[in-house]
Amino acid sequence: MLSTQIKWLREVISPEQVGELAAFREIKVTRVPSSSTCLLCKGGRMLCGKLRCPIIAKAQSLARSSLRITSPRIQGSTPPGVFVGRIGYPKVYIGPMVPPFRGDTEILDTPELWLGKGIQDIIDYRFALIRGKARASVYDAQSGSRLLDLLQELALGKRPVDAEAVLTRVPRKVLTLSGETQPFGPSAPLRSFTASEVSVDHRIEGAFYDRDLKAADAVVGLYDDGVLVTRIQRAFSLGMFGTGKRRKLVPTRWSITAVDSILSQELIDRVKQHDTIDEYRVYSFTYLDNRFAAILMPESWSFEWIEAWFPGTTWNPDKRAATPAMMGDFEPYRGRTTYPDVGGCYYACRLAVAEQLNQERRQASALVLREIHPGYILPLGVWGVREGVRAALRTEPQKFDNLQAALNHAMTKLTIPLKKWIENSELLKRALFQKKLTEFTA
Repeated sequence: MLSTQIKWLREVISPEQVGELAAFREIKVTRVPSSSTCLLCKGGRMLCGKLRCPIIAKAQSLARSSLRITSPRIQGSTPPGVFVGRIGYPKVYIGPMVPPFRGDTEILDTPELWLGKGIQDIIDYRFALIRGKARASVYDAQSGSRLLDLLQELALGKRPVDAEAVLTRVPRKVLTLSGETQPFGPSAPLRSFTASEVSVDHRIEGAFYDRDLKAADAVVGLYDDGVLVTRIQRAFSLGMFGTGKRRKLVPTRWSITAVDSILSQELIDRVKQHDTIDEYRVYSFTYLDNRFAAILMPESWSFEWIEAWFPGTTWNPDKRAATPAMMGDFEPYRGRTTYPDVGGCYYACRLAVAEQLNQERRQASALVLREIHPGYILPLGVWGVREGVRAALRTEPQKFDNLQAALNHAMTKLTIPLKKWIENSELLKRALFQKKLTEFTA
């Protein structure tokens, strides 16, 4: 990797866009192997095919946040926010995330509140949080440490907490020259950390101090008690659940998928106890240039998630590509035994579908389709899938008597022809072409 001062950004971004041009002077650019296009484009020729330059979007946010970062002493109201890294596992970095300002900062680290916000807003939330980091063993969750104890106390909180993180140096403002990386705020090694008194969520506190309660049972119990999924994921990441000798820190990225998987499987088990719906339903929703279409069928539980990345998007970066890149995964009634190729989005979507059916006390076969268009300029996390599908399923569905009519309507919400979806869908192949025993016994 090579670091260099930003020069070309000053040519394409006006001072008014960040408030002060001098904010760019302390920002360093980190080049990655895929950055050659960015260096050639310089944010003006849109060679990546995206509708807006993700590098400039991140640079604007980083420049604005850097105006507040002038000292290694960061004082502000943590949302509360914490993180557990994955590099070096089982020795990982952990630490608090603190913005350099006080107030009601809950939205900065609560994706459930982000629906309806623009991409720039979400990038701003990410860059506002400064990460202080210190090394820890994932097994520290069994016995504790001074820093981990403080972070776990934060995770018990139900509202922002005033805090002070003293870093070993002024955090570096580093901009990765890539449109494929998620935005994260500046970071630096942590020297010390203190926080004011936490207003404890007693639901999480009860699970934390119950060292005979299995982690999965704690996750499900808290969800049933109405605790936000994001807060459960945060506590799970800090090793706050499970029997005493089995507690471990879980990297934040892994904890998000683990909680989505645990909760969705529990809800699926409940859904299977209910009668199926009586009609074909189609739900749709559009957000951040993502188009979602969910088709529920009057069959026993099965589930499929397919996503299509258009040319010029993160997982299909060549804007000259002839077609969208499509990928998906499927599970029959008995579930699946392997990790899905599409990763955490699969479980985020499965959770949204299962919780809606559980609320209705009904069962269905679910096919969820997602088109990602070039306006989605950089990855923002699997929360977007969970909240996008949740929002779709909260809308009033269109109802039909047969699958073909439902599919025809769903195609009016998407741009890829039905034929391509069928080619990539195990569920549709089974529904359209596989004969059922009832056809032979009628």
